Amino acid sequence: MMQNPNHLFNTFFLPTALVLAMSMTGCSDKSATDNNASKSAAVDPSVLADTQELVVNNAAEPESLDPHKVSGVPESNIDRQIFEGLTNTDAEGKTIPGIATSWESEDNKVWTFKLRDAKWSNGDPVTAEDFAYSMRRLVDPNTASPYASYLVDAKVVGADQIVDGKAALDTLGVKAIDDKTLQITLSQPVPYFPDMLIHNSVKPVHKKTVEAFGDKWTDPANIVVNGPYKPSQWQVNDKIVLTRNPSYYDDANTTINKITMLAIPSSTTDVARYQAGEIDITYNDVPTEQFASLKEQLGDQLRVAPYLCTYYYEFNTVKPPFNDPKVRRALALALDRDTIVDKVIGQGQTAAYQLTPPATNGDVKNVPEWSTWDKEKRIAEAKKLLNEAGYSDSKPLKFELLYNTNDNHKKTAVAATSLWKQALGFVDVTLTNKEWKTYLDTRRNGDYQIARAGWCGDYNEPSAFLNILKSDNSGNYGKYNSANFDSLMAKTLQAGVTPEQRGGIYKQAEVQLDQDMPLLNMYHYVSPRLIKPYVVGFPSQDILGNWQGKDLSIAKH
Repeated sequence: MMQNPNHLFNTFFLPTALVLAMSMTGCSDKSATDNNASKSAAVDPSVLADTQELVVNNAAEPESLDPHKVSGVPESNIDRQIFEGLTNTDAEGKTIPGIATSWESEDNKVWTFKLRDAKWSNGDPVTAEDFAYSMRRLVDPNTASPYASYLVDAKVVGADQIVDGKAALDTLGVKAIDDKTLQITLSQPVPYFPDMLIHNSVKPVHKKTVEAFGDKWTDPANIVVNGPYKPSQWQVNDKIVLTRNPSYYDDANTTINKITMLAIPSSTTDVARYQAGEIDITYNDVPTEQFASLKEQLGDQLRVAPYLCTYYYEFNTVKPPFNDPKVRRALALALDRDTIVDKVIGQGQTAAYQLTPPATNGDVKNVPEWSTWDKEKRIAEAKKLLNEAGYSDSKPLKFELLYNTNDNHKKTAVAATSLWKQALGFVDVTLTNKEWKTYLDTRRNGDYQIARAGWCGDYNEPSAFLNILKSDNSGNYGKYNSANFDSLMAKTLQAGVTPEQRGGIYKQAEVQLDQDMPLLNMYHYVSPRLIKPYVVGFPSQDILGNWQGKDLSIAKH
């Protein structure tokens, strides 16, 4: 969002780099704006266009379409269109039947799922064994899934031993009673277990296809899917085209015939192509410097929805200088989140002092004492901690900050670096950006000191966030290890724990994270994106952000 530099200087001094990050602006065509407004008013959502095709920017080239080999939002956005799990979500993010029509458990430990009549895109029936096979594949060490520990967190019997290579795959607590009945046994009661099954990692894959083609099974020529769409074309670093799957069980109620998913990392280019009529839905990452003008020009085409995600910097806790908790804490105290949220981003995000977004079910709110201190006190304490860790004007703190290629990530990194320099003086930061897949590999390999990261809830419950910092979690790239934190998370699923008690334990876990500071929580997201007036049915109240092409349509325009 464009700000008046004079107003900023009246408040406090900002380094030149930060001012530049905040003051870049974009241009617009007024006549095009008026034309868009008139078109918006003329659209009747009940009258459908003859051509039902949709172009969506997905922001990155996916590292894979294999749901067991990925961990990112761009990959999930595609897989959600081509695979369907046991459960799904509606337009408000609530859990609803997917391939499973019903489920039950008397003790929240032994769960029985009844499956509907459904087919794979090659005509094979979707069976309970497909899900059992896929869950075994997820935890198989040979799969090397970045989400291998998901079923460990879900307390599926045997998952932990299998992931550690200490037990056979057939010991996993999943069993096909018959073709249409799946039984999953947990070691502890997990009342929100059906909610966890909406996630990408527990969607089924077609065994014969995986075994026949190996790593090439996701090629459009080979892939077999059970969702409403099937990949028909894949041009690397350009687009993936999805076409209707006539074998999908609910194809009769699907309207969009083709979805083209683009891989444009630049939010500025994304908006430009939207304004040129080449994109129907942008990624939810509108350029900060264009936000205000786009809102004024395009009105309700710019939609800002709630989003259950947290933006943070992840410390590599086993690599200098961030193996020292004093250094981690100093940077967290010294960072002026309000400036980043209000002046650099400025789209409705809120400063974050905990990992779990306050909007998450369970009402977990932790307000660290230091978050109420004034700026001078925070900086004084940060300098004291750095001095104790051995850093000073004569020995500055030097480190590399990694982020994935993206306009807004760069602006945020430039701003954070400038704010640290302004507050602490003896900080020397090198910024390094890498494309999405390389960035993911770098983080997973631990080849970084501090990295830009974000986490979106896999389901709407605090454990969807806090589990990633358990010492045995496959997503814990910063190698944070706290016996007390692990113990607290284990207590949340002990028998007899009430929802209120569970919420209290989650808060204790957040307190432990604040003490150890494995993450520098920066802000809680919103989801701003541009959507053409003729796109009907795009959800605005699902804080998980799980849009589905099968629920959309194109109005005549």
